[in-house]
Amino acid sequence: MQRRQFLQHGTQAALASALLPLAASATPSLPASAADTSLLSAAPAAPFALSELTITDLQAQLASGKATSRSLCQQYLSQIAAIDKAGPRLNSVIELNPDALSIADGLDKERKAGKLRGPMHGIPVLIKDNIDTGDKMQTTAGALALAGHHAAQDSHVAKQLRAAGAIILGKTNLSEWANFRSTHSASGWSSRGGQTHNPYVLDRTPSGSSAGSGSAASASLCAAAVGTETNGSIVSPSSVNGLVGLKPTVGLVSRTGIIPISATQDTAGPMARCVRDAAILLGALAGPDPADAVTVSANNPAKAADYTRLLRPDALKGQKLGVEKSHLASQTIGGELLRKAVADLKAQGATVVEVDVRTATQPIGESEFDVLLYEFKDGVNKYLAGTKAPVKTLADVIAFNKANAAKAMPFFQQEILEQAEKTDGLASEKYKSALRKVVDTSRAALDAALKTDGGLAGIVGITTGPAACIDLINGEYGTGPGSASAAAMAGYPHLTLPMGYVHELPIGLSFVGAPYKEAELLGLGYAYEQATKHRKAPGFKPVIG
Repeated sequence: MQRRQFLQHGTQAALASALLPLAASATPSLPASAADTSLLSAAPAAPFALSELTITDLQAQLASGKATSRSLCQQYLSQIAAIDKAGPRLNSVIELNPDALSIADGLDKERKAGKLRGPMHGIPVLIKDNIDTGDKMQTTAGALALAGHHAAQDSHVAKQLRAAGAIILGKTNLSEWANFRSTHSASGWSSRGGQTHNPYVLDRTPSGSSAGSGSAASASLCAAAVGTETNGSIVSPSSVNGLVGLKPTVGLVSRTGIIPISATQDTAGPMARCVRDAAILLGALAGPDPADAVTVSANNPAKAADYTRLLRPDALKGQKLGVEKSHLASQTIGGELLRKAVADLKAQGATVVEVDVRTATQPIGESEFDVLLYEFKDGVNKYLAGTKAPVKTLADVIAFNKANAAKAMPFFQQEILEQAEKTDGLASEKYKSALRKVVDTSRAALDAALKTDGGLAGIVGITTGPAACIDLINGEYGTGPGSASAAAMAGYPHLTLPMGYVHELPIGLSFVGAPYKEAELLGLGYAYEQATKHRKAPGFKPVIG
């Protein structure tokens, strides 16, 4: 969960053997202050051969014999050693997969034998450390309370990736417990992984909770990454790290084997440097899972599909879009960039009309927080009960953190965990009432907006403001309006991609659409991306100025 959205809408009311140890599970030492820029190095000295290469580019190298899956993994591992654990020290990767090179060898053999699984065959990716893998890597949600926990089997997401031929290179750091621990948390910090940094400006937040996935993908430490979202945790870090991020319709991607917050809002999704890569990765992730009922429900048309099918440069021509009017009128830098983006959309043949989703959805934030408290306790207790983790309940986690406060809670506390523990179960009328309010209101607001003027292809707005400074003492602060909450509460798809920069800090443009319209949103985003070409590689500046 992205902390700023929560505050606004809740609490306002041998290479392998040489490199893999660098990402051991021990907690990294932290600077006395995240603003101590003397500890932050400038950009890497040497250019990286795979920087900004797309999945299509990598497949071309593999097809021509210029590269093998093993050599791609080796290059990414070298870059992780060079800039994630040294140099700029992004600290985005919490653990590497000791089997990555042997998996790559197997996929290279398949390629040589003429067996290709699809566009992800042999492509190295990173996934968030709340996604189970039944291998030698841990799954901890960044929490020391779960250190040493190895899942008994792959999550459905991991199974899908492996079946598609992707190589899970490692796991990324995150905001601990997906940023559902404290109202004063710093995004991208976990007690197991330490603080992740933004590759554009190192003293700036990578946002969260998919902080490591955002930072790593932006810095070309992998071909693409997988994040998870409850409210903003894919789209916000994608926005501030200059990425394309897609929060799918809840039910398109299975949640089985992912440490949960909310049974009604959680989803995994792709984070990549271009729209086509996000579409390719989504195709690998999506699909029905009998263990996650919503993925096989009668009204869910989602199957493994080609989400690249509508990627055309002219996809905006003749389309009608809504723009959130409060964002359009905003006097922030995000508002300035949005007004330019609207002009760009019109120049590509789209009609843009004003809509108002914020007025109806902003007041229900307190109810959303109640829903998340109830569902978090229920979900975490069920998840832990089925594991060999050292803690078996949310109450155990709270007790562990208290007993190990110096390491587990050096900067902020666990008041959200404690509030969740006090809830009295999903049979509670308070929970049921809050859930009805959240779901009904958010869906009604979005449905009404999408029906404006005969029907809209999507709604655009500012994803979030530019990255704030990392502040481990006071926690994160907002820098402008955002678009995450309505789509998150409704379970509707939300795409973000770069729309510009302020002082080298990226800001994303959001496209929100109707359920299971991911392919259509990706098509709109692709046309905007191709017309504007806003994405640029990060510069690893220590500070602005």
